Amino acid sequence: MVLKIFFPQCCNRADSGLLVGRWIPGHDSAVVLAVIHYPFIPGQVKQYIQQMRAQSGVELSVLGSWSLPKDGQEGMESFLRDLSTIFPQERWLQVNRELGKTGFTCQVLNRDQNGRVVQREAKKKKKEESDGEAGGDEEEKKEEEEEEEKVIFVHYEQRKVMLSQLHPVENGAVDPKADPPSELRQMFQAVAHSQPLFFLDKYDDGPLKSTHWQSEGREASIIVELLKQASVPLCLLVSWLLSIWTWICDIRIFSLYPLRFLSSKLSTCVQLSYRTEHMRTLSSVKPAAGHTQFMRKANIMVSLLVDVALGMLLMSWLYRDNHITMLANMLVPAADHVAKELEELLQWLMGAPAGLKMNRALDQVLGRFFLYHIHLWISYIHLMSPFIEGILWYGGLSACLGLTFALSLLSDMIALLTFHIYCFYVYGARLYCMKIYGLSSLWRLFRGKKWNVLRQRVDSCSYDLDQLFIGTLLFTILLFLLPTTALYYLVFTLLRLVVVLFQGVLHLSVDFINSFPLFAVGLRICRSYRLAEGVKFRVLCEEPGTALHLLMEINPLKCSTVVQMYRTPTYSCYPKDSWAALVKKLFVGELIYPWRHKTTKTD
Repeated sequence: MVLKIFFPQCCNRADSGLLVGRWIPGHDSAVVLAVIHYPFIPGQVKQYIQQMRAQSGVELSVLGSWSLPKDGQEGMESFLRDLSTIFPQERWLQVNRELGKTGFTCQVLNRDQNGRVVQREAKKKKKEESDGEAGGDEEEKKEEEEEEEKVIFVHYEQRKVMLSQLHPVENGAVDPKADPPSELRQMFQAVAHSQPLFFLDKYDDGPLKSTHWQSEGREASIIVELLKQASVPLCLLVSWLLSIWTWICDIRIFSLYPLRFLSSKLSTCVQLSYRTEHMRTLSSVKPAAGHTQFMRKANIMVSLLVDVALGMLLMSWLYRDNHITMLANMLVPAADHVAKELEELLQWLMGAPAGLKMNRALDQVLGRFFLYHIHLWISYIHLMSPFIEGILWYGGLSACLGLTFALSLLSDMIALLTFHIYCFYVYGARLYCMKIYGLSSLWRLFRGKKWNVLRQRVDSCSYDLDQLFIGTLLFTILLFLLPTTALYYLVFTLLRLVVVLFQGVLHLSVDFINSFPLFAVGLRICRSYRLAEGVKFRVLCEEPGTALHLLMEINPLKCSTVVQMYRTPTYSCYPKDSWAALVKKLFVGELIYPWRHKTTKTD
């Protein structure tokens, strides 16, 4: 059998004393957490361990003794061995470190049925001597070697193991029917939950002194402690402001259909509701229930701070050197230029575009119809030109709420400024879609079939002569008018796709800022041991006469896994259709919207 002892590196040169830790249930291994130095009173040690059990919830116990020989402590080893009668355990570990050697020696003392302590190694040596004199068989030697209990010391860095989180993370209550946690996970949990044990340092005036990773002094930050004290009133203030905001949003006038529909399609309103949910999460006075909730709060907090910082930089650029006036003066000429290019495009379509023979009557009707809309749009832009600078000036203030608000507002402004292109696209798509569905229906009429609406399938049907004659006339008319309609639809669909592509880039930028786990990625880069995927071992010491010593090192998570695991769910407002579905929609003339029909939470 092999006994594994997880030993902290900070205790390698500790003074002689008692080993405090925990036996891992279900496995032949133990975790050493601290060394209590001599001199001590056993009653005070028992009382201290019971107190630590109540605070940490870990079944702490005295595992054995630790001996580091020094001048004036010649009989320390036998004294520490006799303490096994005061601290009764099934197995007592007597770990010794000799001068001039790196490795340790460990003797495991077991209790027999009468409660007497028996040294297992001595028994084995006597058996080997007797077997050697009697010339025992090789099979008996093998059985004795199997019965011999080998000890392996696994050295670990206590601070890193205590602060790290082993993945995958276990959330919620443990299912009693499920498999018990692994040995490594129980070891990580024992070190992490034993944090009250590490509060005892050399500056305390208590009767006990111990060695652990904080024995030289507690690790703390004045800034962090001040932020903790200020977080409670700040959370209460934010919660009160959010309650007022929720009361305003719940007013009946905002629940009317037009306002509710408009707010669900505007990117600024969607981002506002998303940030409101984030602020509710951050303003909760209750501490995080687990590692996943803590990382979610931390990612939201860092994302919010970075968003506001980028927004402040944008706002400082806008209001410096009169940039808003320059943008306002450029906006109207740009709109006139776009309208002029559209007029030239329509004039080209009303002629013979690329030498194609179009239906002149339909071509003229569609061209004049779209030209009239362009004139209406130009009049609207010139009517709004005196107010554009004010709109930009007040709209730029939204950047103080974050860069995502500024980008969302920019997306809504682009949607309003390109509303005429959207109207052209809707007109052309609806006309083209009607002709496509009309031709497909008439084509089924020629084949003696029809579409069964109730059963959603194509059934056979018999038509009379008048129906076939009317169907032939309509099919011919629609077929010869299709090229003219398809050309207008193709041109305005391309213009619409350009606008949707630009809005999609803005939406992706907003979604990236909202959902990217900045805190988790920063933690992975700066302190990779905090997010552990597993561990690796390497041989630390293998001296003759000592146990095998291994060094446990933490394997961090991959950056791609960190992003995938801790990415914040977002309310995406762009469609996630496949390329095949998108091409099908474009071919049959279905409308393409830059939002989802149902706002759902997506990862």
